Amino acid sequence: MLHEMEISGLTIDPASNAPIVILKSLDGEHALPIWIGILEATAIATELENVRFARPMTHDLFKNFMDMLKIKISKIEVCDLKDNTFFARIYFFFDGQSYNIDARPSDAMALALRSGCPIFVDDEVLQKSKQLDGEPEAWDKSEKGLKWKEYLEKLSPEDFGKYKM
Repeated sequence: MLHEMEISGLTIDPASNAPIVILKSLDGEHALPIWIGILEATAIATELENVRFARPMTHDLFKNFMDMLKIKISKIEVCDLKDNTFFARIYFFFDGQSYNIDARPSDAMALALRSGCPIFVDDEVLQKSKQLDGEPEAWDKSEKGLKWKEYLEKLSPEDFGKYKM
């Protein structure tokens, strides 16, 4: 069974300092935390807050590309959880045919926000998530990843100009 969900917010895991996107079912019965990367959290947060940059970011560029080709995303689905890794699929229509592709949940959610399509989570994923063992993979621990993390943690609402975070 699929549960329609929405992104209710982003938070930081105090143990790992990794961003977490929180999905909540529309009926309020289910919540699902998914650990994501710093850059993916930024892509989601900027769209949630309607922050626009002078140049398109990666997910915006991809959405522009889809619009030019008249590709319509119908839904995204968080469809599996294996070894503490969530999996998603993006369902879309192109040239009269329906397709779906594998995606990281964070990328799928960033595109769902930009396209206005619904987000679904499979019931089996909700059940498996209650049994997560160990700590999910956190953020990019490379030097570059640590620099991005530090930069993003220091951002304040004023850094976004007229946009509020």
